Amino acid sequence: MRELLETALKNSYAVGYFEAWDQYSLEAVIEAAEESRSPVIIGFGGMMMNQEWFGSGGISRLAAMGRVTAEDAKVPVSYLLNEVESFDHIKQGLAAGFNAVMLDTSELPLEENIVETKKVVDAAHALGADVEGECDPLPDASGTTGAHSGAKKTDPEEASRYVNNTGVDALSVAIGNEHIQTEGKSSIDFDFLARIRDAVPVPLVIHGGTGYPDDAVRLSIELGVAKFNVGSVLKRIFLNKIRESIARLPEKANFQEAIGSRKPGDILQSGKEAAKVEVMRRMVVYGSKDKA
Repeated sequence: MRELLETALKNSYAVGYFEAWDQYSLEAVIEAAEESRSPVIIGFGGMMMNQEWFGSGGISRLAAMGRVTAEDAKVPVSYLLNEVESFDHIKQGLAAGFNAVMLDTSELPLEENIVETKKVVDAAHALGADVEGECDPLPDASGTTGAHSGAKKTDPEEASRYVNNTGVDALSVAIGNEHIQTEGKSSIDFDFLARIRDAVPVPLVIHGGTGYPDDAVRLSIELGVAKFNVGSVLKRIFLNKIRESIARLPEKANFQEAIGSRKPGDILQSGKEAAKVEVMRRMVVYGSKDKA
């Protein structure tokens, strides 16, 4: 992942991490990247998963799916296990083949966050994997998770201490962006972003890409952002398209074609194609199209 982000910084574009949740969504992302000739970060996140399922076999199952997809890809790919809740999940992900990981430590006090993140960095770097870190909680626009409800922005001095003492390869920042923002657009503080860029030596990452304004992307890239995380909008588009497809099914539908056939009548395929269009659109916005 570090190489993808450093290349993006040098060439004034950003790479999208488009979070998948199953085989169809994973295919949507990689097909979009190949058709757009764009580098991409694929992967799965822990934040919205059932934690019992996720930690008792789910990580390894998802990892196998994504690993094959990454190995077969015709464009540069990194494979991220994003925002997991425990160091055990990190260890499982590294063992299963993810080459980039992120532990959600942002709610911890800074010094404790540094200690926990350094454990992740040591484990990942020993295996040649990269680590994304976060030293502040990102506001949560959903109002449903009970976490990340604050509005604090990333302090440049704290960010410098965090990066220098952990050795993370990329830093997620809070500059007005919000997790799970499905209504409206974030208000971005570019002055804060510039101060963070000047304080830390690693590529910067924007979580909450769904609500991040398209017209703020170019300046954000100029100010050190090399990666945008996108998830919520893809699920929303996927679900809405499936609803439309179900509504069009005849009373006696061919269930063999309607579920899992990958044929035109497959309702899951229709969701995949709709999500793929949005991924391709964002690759244009991020400037990564034709950069593979």
